[in-house]
Amino acid sequence: MASTVSDRPGYGQLLRTPGAWTFLLPGFAARQPFAMLTIGIVLLVQHTTGSYGSAGAVAAFTGVSMALFAPQTGKLADRFGQRAVLLPGVLVHAAAVSLLVTLALADAPLWALFAAAVPTGASVPQIGPMVRARWAAVLGAAPGREASPLLATAAAFESVTDEFTFVIGPVLATALCTGVHPAAGLIAEAALTLVGGLLFAARRATQPPVRDRALPGAERHASALSIPGVRVLAIAFLGIGSVFGGMQVSLTAFAEEIGNPGANGVLYGIFAAGNMLAGIACGAIAWKVGPRRRLIVGYTGLALTASGLWAMHSVPLLAALGLLVGLCIAPALISGYTLVEALVPGSTRTEAFTWLTGAVALGQAAAVTVAGRLADGHGASAGFLVPLVGTVLALVTLLTLRSRLTPARATLTAARGTVHRDWVAVRE
Repeated sequence: MASTVSDRPGYGQLLRTPGAWTFLLPGFAARQPFAMLTIGIVLLVQHTTGSYGSAGAVAAFTGVSMALFAPQTGKLADRFGQRAVLLPGVLVHAAAVSLLVTLALADAPLWALFAAAVPTGASVPQIGPMVRARWAAVLGAAPGREASPLLATAAAFESVTDEFTFVIGPVLATALCTGVHPAAGLIAEAALTLVGGLLFAARRATQPPVRDRALPGAERHASALSIPGVRVLAIAFLGIGSVFGGMQVSLTAFAEEIGNPGANGVLYGIFAAGNMLAGIACGAIAWKVGPRRRLIVGYTGLALTASGLWAMHSVPLLAALGLLVGLCIAPALISGYTLVEALVPGSTRTEAFTWLTGAVALGQAAAVTVAGRLADGHGASAGFLVPLVGTVLALVTLLTLRSRLTPARATLTAARGTVHRDWVAVRE
């Protein structure tokens, strides 16, 4: 059950947090790669090669590279500070995207595109996790100060912001690729990353303090992935990534099949709009049901709605069901990120957020590859089977291992030692 927003501080109070706007605005521009990169690659490579399978495979290389390097980026940010990681990162990313665009337009062999995709994905700046870490630093517990009740609102707000980028990003990338030039989407992505990332890095006052050197040796070396609950959440986020990737490729193929390429951006925008609207609602409710139960309920709805995508053969029906799928994603994402606050020590929180972001990217990478092959061989309907399989498998894992998502007073055994921490009890 839930009560109204009056029971808890809301978005207005959150946005009045001192210094918040100084990292929110540049952070919004700099996080566009996650929304624009995959669809930009798919549209460009499909245009130059004529194959959704090849386009999906190149995008998958980018996603896998991002998934593998994102947690390392988060760990470095926790240790050395966000600015030290972002400044070289955005420069490398802009250069890597430029190389990928040049090779694609020059009809380079597929292996060359794969080679360029690796640094492109590895250098994607982890702005979303960094913004979440800044909120946690501003609002979280500190010596002599309790955690603010606005933390839950911040988690919802960040998910809404993420989904808003998925409303804008794919539509913008699609419009640029189809209306201006097939490479325009990726060029815009690189420019936004560079400008937004540099502006975000310049906001030094709000970045989380570098705590690594002051911590005991065991806690300093502990990985967020050593926490069982984080591993369970990563599997759940893999399933969410399968929805994003499967929808991007399959909607593109569907729009081509009906002879209306422009419908792709509209359909994906409706799907992302449902995600954003649900995120707004989640943040405007003072929940009396804990995040673990909300995660399971939301994920059940996601699996059920995603299971029907393959059977939709008209634009109105696909738009309606896509909206429902989007409405189910935000509660799962918000609940997962909220659980991180209770499961993970502050010294590894950025890393934990990047594991989840990387899991979404990895699921998306696998989905675009498989959905691309299925769409090439059997049509768009076959590609929609990917979100079905991904969400059902993740839901089974969640139900089986849900007990690991309840932190309690316990000892965390880390990869290189033992971390003692007083866990905060979380309602189911």
